[in-house]
Amino acid sequence: MNNLPSGKKKKGFHVDEAELMCKNGCDFYGNAAWQGYCSKCWREVCHKVKARHQMVQLEEEEEKARQAQIDSDAQLARRMIEDEMAQLNPSQQSQAQGQTPPPPPPQRPQAQGDSPLLFDKFGKKKEQQASTRSKTVKTFFGKSSRSPSKDVPSGQQAQPHQSVDKRISTESQKAMGDFHEFLKVLNRPAAQDLNKQCKAFVERIKGLNHITVDEQSEMVQDFYQAMSDRIKTHPAFKGTSPEVCENMMDNIEKIVMTRLYQTLFCPAFTDDEQKDLAIQNRIRRLRWVTTDMLDAAIDDGKPQVRELVDRAISELIEINAKRAPVDKLQCFARCSNHIFNIIKLSQEAPASADDYLPAVIYMVLKANPPQLHSNIQYITRFSNPPRLMTGEVGYYFTNLCCAISFIENLDAQSLSLSQEQYDDYMSGKALPPGSTLHNEPICEGLRMMYANLSALEELRIRQDRLMQNAKEFQQEITDWRDGVVNQVQDVLKNKPLVIKRAKIPAGLDEDIGDESQEQLPPPLIPEVVNPK
Repeated sequence: MNNLPSGKKKKGFHVDEAELMCKNGCDFYGNAAWQGYCSKCWREVCHKVKARHQMVQLEEEEEKARQAQIDSDAQLARRMIEDEMAQLNPSQQSQAQGQTPPPPPPQRPQAQGDSPLLFDKFGKKKEQQASTRSKTVKTFFGKSSRSPSKDVPSGQQAQPHQSVDKRISTESQKAMGDFHEFLKVLNRPAAQDLNKQCKAFVERIKGLNHITVDEQSEMVQDFYQAMSDRIKTHPAFKGTSPEVCENMMDNIEKIVMTRLYQTLFCPAFTDDEQKDLAIQNRIRRLRWVTTDMLDAAIDDGKPQVRELVDRAISELIEINAKRAPVDKLQCFARCSNHIFNIIKLSQEAPASADDYLPAVIYMVLKANPPQLHSNIQYITRFSNPPRLMTGEVGYYFTNLCCAISFIENLDAQSLSLSQEQYDDYMSGKALPPGSTLHNEPICEGLRMMYANLSALEELRIRQDRLMQNAKEFQQEITDWRDGVVNQVQDVLKNKPLVIKRAKIPAGLDEDIGDESQEQLPPPLIPEVVNPK
């Protein structure tokens, strides 16, 4: 529980909004996955680097091709010279019969008219080789390579590679139904054009099986930009309001990314899955972190706050269940709204931007959402760029990326702990004050069960302590008794007890003998005294 007394100044870390912006200074939100750039500047940087890389690669290929051509020409020239010299020598029949071939006649100097004989053949072979190479390149890149061969019968023509047609998932069917319902609102030409463009793009992406995830991301971003420009300029969308255009882009993103989810989410040729496991294990080891360590304005002792915490955690976990990036972002937007309400109820004052990031970090640590890294990368790669660059959702998503980066680099200094305390907490040897093993996102019934189990555990510990104290007290009594017995025995040993015969006291009514009377004084005789 985090107690928030009024007037207490918080020591929490502060993230200036300028640090969240693009480092290129374009007034858009940056992202750690884009090295601090916004999506627009990041694409420009990538295009420049890619163009520079392609130029260097092209120069290297041209140099290799030039060197290969020189080597090929030199080899061809040597072979032509050897063939010409073989024609000038005597035939090999004399060598097969064992005759010594006559010495070759002396070669006369070549006249000007004789030199073209050798180099004409060399030129013809070089032209044939270049023609063959040109035809091979044209055959490989030309249109005929993709068309069926005329020499192959129609029944035996090789079919182009097609991706395996899988059964449409329930989520895709629902997305298609929602998209068709949205198309009914638009005019017929606009609806037909949107449906056609989206369907063609989905089939195009599914047909490309050997491109990198960066190339897939670039194709999706180009499609968003092309559709945005098409909606603004195509006659079918003339007169459409900006709100409807924005709604169109949202629905385009939903239908396209839902259909392509299995292809684009956590691809097998990336390391997203390994990073998911790494961040999940990292968060699991940091479950002992409390709100006080983060200076998060969350008082989870209040029932209303606990209920909102459970809702916020549920929204974080729900992110992985959504397929479209826009739906995933909406889940986190609802989680952020719950966080602001939690802060408001906890400190009984409106929440500020400085209170938001520590609360997000705490929620991520408690929720430990599945496939967190893959979801962040999926949103970063395939979300509509303007949604991440500006607006409320962009601000929330940027803070989420900052929270993940903080968790990955969290150390003892970040939590104001000594290195020894931090190591003990990380290894599980100790728990910080106020931290419980069952501080998990649970329902009220399970929370009560864990509270009862904690109370029973405390009673068991108290009972064990009481039994221990009782045994110690019993031992003390036994020791005291043995000590007293030993002392008595020592006294009896040093001063033995002598039992004397007891004297029998005389009774008052007993008769006194004559011998005893002789020893007695004479009795007093009363005298009568006459009064005056």
